Amino acid sequence: MDPKPESTDTPDTPHAEEPPRPPHAAEAPHAEEPPHADEAPPTEEPPRPDGSGGPGEGLSLFEPRADGEEAAGPDRGPEPPARRRRTRRVLLWTLSALLVVVLGTGGALFWAAEHYASSVTRIPDAFPTAPESAQPRPVPASGLNLLLVGLDARSDVPTTGSRAKAPVWQEGAARSDTMMLLHLSDDGRSASLVSLARDTWVDVPGHGKAKLNAAYSWGGPALMTETVQNLTGIRIDHLAVVDWNGFRALTDAVGGVDITIPRTIEAAGEARAWEAGTHHMDGAQALLYVRERYGLPGGDLDRTKRQQNFLRALMLRVMDSGTLASPSRLGGLLQSVGEVVSVDDRLSNTGLFQLAWGLRSLRADDVRFMNAPFGGFDTRDGQSVVLLDERPAAQLWEAMRNDRMPEYFREHRAGDTLGTDVD
Repeated sequence: MDPKPESTDTPDTPHAEEPPRPPHAAEAPHAEEPPHADEAPPTEEPPRPDGSGGPGEGLSLFEPRADGEEAAGPDRGPEPPARRRRTRRVLLWTLSALLVVVLGTGGALFWAAEHYASSVTRIPDAFPTAPESAQPRPVPASGLNLLLVGLDARSDVPTTGSRAKAPVWQEGAARSDTMMLLHLSDDGRSASLVSLARDTWVDVPGHGKAKLNAAYSWGGPALMTETVQNLTGIRIDHLAVVDWNGFRALTDAVGGVDITIPRTIEAAGEARAWEAGTHHMDGAQALLYVRERYGLPGGDLDRTKRQQNFLRALMLRVMDSGTLASPSRLGGLLQSVGEVVSVDDRLSNTGLFQLAWGLRSLRADDVRFMNAPFGGFDTRDGQSVVLLDERPAAQLWEAMRNDRMPEYFREHRAGDTLGTDVD
């Protein structure tokens, strides 16, 4: 480092000695003469080569020191009050700016969650009133279980969503047409969707044995939730309901879906014909596709596979658009969903936004679709019903209840999972 430059014309220079005054006793003291016009005034100490000192000194939060110079000590003395005040001001302004950024970002996300999620209609009293001791116990850190219900409302006006003009449930007015259990893993890396056939023979609390879809007709969302909980031993965390009007509108909202028909299907009775190949379906066409049951070889079981095939196509459509990874696009999706879907009133606005945002890392291969283990068709009380295969079903419910679905699929490769060959 270069030595500090010396100045020979200033009285502060340490090497300049004042010349001795002549020893004349009679000489009277006199006032100091002002400097001549051509004499330069004393100059300030020039800035140090390391950048410290000089004008603006003290504005740096981490001021460097010259070599050999101590930060504090008897030679330097305490830091001047003015410099300490300037440093504090810089710190305060920096912290204030950071706080504004953090609060602004958090506030924007909170506003988006409240604005878009508040458009989703809530269903009151959607859960069983049975005491806790009579319901499945929730398992900590075991993911999230949602019951998805599609309604065959036989109504010309919407019954779900913010556009609903009729109640979501009236006793005896509608049966549930679709029942699916959606399990989201606790780490957010996988999802499993299990369909329950509408004709599944179950015990409906307070009504005895009946088809599963009768539970909604008799007791609405609460009785449907209680029936599924009793059947599976799984605690339902949330419920979502959509009628077929909403189904059609949601399909149109995403611009339609692409569904592949593996082989040509001839028209039979009320069932329409489908040519083999990939079809881009709008809401009306998709509704015909998922509601068909009479022209399919497996009847109601093939129908649930079509419903899953549609949901997979819808999911791919949303994922390919990057909607789940963009807070603004996600807000728009929630708004579209809110117009046609109703959810339970325990799902807060923030919870709904976080639920959708948590799906952003999922890929198509991370989502598994399957039917509940099939135990055969039968006739009960003069009705054609679907029976569950009880032992494999118990293993499935246990895996879902304890967030072990990936292990379940590895151990049961022959399960009724959804492939690409869907009639």
